Amino acid sequence: MIYTITFNPALDYIVKMDNFNLGYVNRSSEEYVYAGGKGINVSIVLSNLEVESKALGFIAGFTGDEIERRVREFGCDTDFIKLKEGMSRINVKIKADVESEINGGGPDISEEALNSLYEKLENLVEDDILVLAGSIPKSMPIDIYEKIMEKLQNKGVKFIVDTTGESLLKVLKYNPFLIKPNHHELGELFGVKLNNKEEVIEYAKKLKDMGAENVIISMAGDGAVLINSSGEVTTSNVPKGVVKNSVGAGDSMVAGFIAGYLKYSKVEEGFKLGVATGSASAFSEGLAEKEYVYELLEQIK
Repeated sequence: MIYTITFNPALDYIVKMDNFNLGYVNRSSEEYVYAGGKGINVSIVLSNLEVESKALGFIAGFTGDEIERRVREFGCDTDFIKLKEGMSRINVKIKADVESEINGGGPDISEEALNSLYEKLENLVEDDILVLAGSIPKSMPIDIYEKIMEKLQNKGVKFIVDTTGESLLKVLKYNPFLIKPNHHELGELFGVKLNNKEEVIEYAKKLKDMGAENVIISMAGDGAVLINSSGEVTTSNVPKGVVKNSVGAGDSMVAGFIAGYLKYSKVEEGFKLGVATGSASAFSEGLAEKEYVYELLEQIK
């Protein structure tokens, strides 16, 4: 089974308008509401690709109920922990001549709720996949990824970690099955500016040497790089398309990788489907749909 965790899910309220005038009443031309959060995005795209997963995390209040309802509408199984106080956050994203965002803080996660999550994770078994992705709420331990991986390290669970900075470096000792920073984040990890694909490969290999089994580096329009567990390098182009939405593209790549890996039992096939799925989300208003993913897959070399 595949499990995703979203510590601080949200309702994303997307507002479109021609111009945003600060200090004045503004009228929207279009409005959309989505259930947001990196782990939730992974589960939704997996469902679109007809792969089952279970979404874990914390929800609170009426917004939490709506998040769960919307996630289930996509055919996802959920096992969220309902907090007794607070409300899940609302993120307002204004798309106008200048794009702006107002992200909510979210509810406090109690120690009791955190222990409930640990109890659920104890049910994971060998070869289950656990996706750890997204920001960590201020009420939670900053090393929560490490704590989870430490508790499960002897169960044979495959960890996929999509985070950055110190949080990423500190989990490498637990040998995550996959990590997926982009090329900017990779450079920041080592305090360097990466100028070409050769330098990206060089530093991606360092992450593998530090403990990651497989490393994918996304490079936007320049494609992506995979370093597999044997140290072999695979590079990919990106298919042709117009970028409409960058939100969720990285999460979609993770979902595509999982779907491809499970279907073909090859990391390289997971990488290929991951690139196609990430691109499908980037070229769409919403998250990737299966038909479009496989249409773009034909362009991946």
